Amino acid sequence: MGMGGRTAMSTERARMRGEADILTLAQWLSPSFPIGAFAYSHGVEAAVAAGWVQDRDSLQGWLLDTLRYGTGRSDAIWLRLGAAAADDAGLVRLDAEARAFSPAVSRRVEAERQGAAFVKTVGAVWSLPLPDVVLPLAVGAAVGRHGIDTELGVMLYLQAFVSNIASAAQRLMPLGQTQAQSVIAALQPTCREVAQETQGARLADIESHCFLSDIAAMRHDTLEPRMFQS
Repeated sequence: MGMGGRTAMSTERARMRGEADILTLAQWLSPSFPIGAFAYSHGVEAAVAAGWVQDRDSLQGWLLDTLRYGTGRSDAIWLRLGAAAADDAGLVRLDAEARAFSPAVSRRVEAERQGAAFVKTVGAVWSLPLPDVVLPLAVGAAVGRHGIDTELGVMLYLQAFVSNIASAAQRLMPLGQTQAQSVIAALQPTCREVAQETQGARLADIESHCFLSDIAAMRHDTLEPRMFQS
């Protein structure tokens, strides 16, 4: 076989592997993946109760800030750190740091429980044994150990993050399916930008300037009645 034939075969294998990785990520980050994502609003329930989020536009603004300056950006960095972790010991050390950054009990529980559920399923189905760590670290570690492109993992993770909160908002206020989908679509460029901006980020780059989101998470701890766990 000549050089051209070997190059073509190599290109075809890379294409097929890329397609397989996209399908795997789509499954891991799907609403049907059993991590209980439907039970969490990431503080939006408290934000709706306070009147901070009332309609499509205010939800989109809330999510835009959360992506750029709050959990979205932080989770993108945690995912990258998880993907780069050399071993379980390093992953567990990162997990202790990530839990310490949680601004409220409900926010920490959200990340812990979803992470544990994710670890359980990828271990059983994909034979990826991982320690119980918070969700972005768990996804990152699975991405790294399964050989999936980290950039793709970060972008799809952020899209799933936005989608879950938009779905929660539909159950909390007058927001139709079309409006919710328009919010998710409008935030796609932001998901890509945050993914690009966090390339090469380190633990020291974790920060949050999304103060109302953190306050909403704190308020949710004592919110009654409530529909969601966060």
